[in-house]
Amino acid sequence: MPAEIGSPAPDFALLNYDRSVVSLNDLRGRKTLVVFIPFPFTRTCTAELCSLQDNLASFNGADANLVAITCDTMGANRAWAAAEGVTYPVLSDFWPHGVVSQAYGCFNENLGVSDRATYVLDEDGIVRDIIRSESFGTARSIESYTAALDMI
Repeated sequence: MPAEIGSPAPDFALLNYDRSVVSLNDLRGRKTLVVFIPFPFTRTCTAELCSLQDNLASFNGADANLVAITCDTMGANRAWAAAEGVTYPVLSDFWPHGVVSQAYGCFNENLGVSDRATYVLDEDGIVRDIIRSESFGTARSIESYTAALDMI
């Protein structure tokens, strides 16, 4: 059953680019943005990754965690995060391929990647908002994240 507003977010434990495990349980106690990104190293996805990094202080000011999840490998995520100076977790949903994206309901079976979707969670891990992009080429706005966090 995919993640829905008002329901508990599906649990996960995934490898970060530094080989540490990050789980949903680790994020409890603070609001959380779970940001699924489809294509590392592409223009729109890199712009989103960097925009999130540029706004990390405002997310911290809102007492919110930020994690990005791709269906790419940990090594690719490490290279991408390093190339862009990213300091927040970029998690690998590579194997079993896309299992977390599938649990959240944002896995694109035709392309083998996640759709561009963000799940806004409260301190208890309850989904409070879902922010989706209309297409792979359209980035989500930082304003949509801050507005959703302000509503919690």
